[in-house]
Amino acid sequence: MPPPIIILDRLTQRFEDRTVVDALSFSIAEGQVFGFLGHDGAGMATTPNMLTTLARPASGTATIAGARDPTAATCGAPSSALSIFLGPPG
Repeated sequence: MPPPIIILDRLTQRFEDRTVVDALSFSIAEGQVFGFLGHDGAGMATTPNMLTTLARPASGTATIAGARDPTAATCGAPSSALSIFLGPPG
């Protein structure tokens, strides 16, 4: 398997007193197809929002194509490194 292109390490997001993404860790290899399944409010939209810098994580790190901000819980990706489709199932 190719090396990971996306690595999440304990990525967490909170909205007020509710934790919607709780210490999420995983890696995705280049060319791998990956999807999220879960109920409403499970963080399926929040996680890609953090990966594309639309939302700032409360804690944890994400590395995309080797890019990571080591000084804060944030991440960013060049548009050529990551493609994300957010839409309704079906």
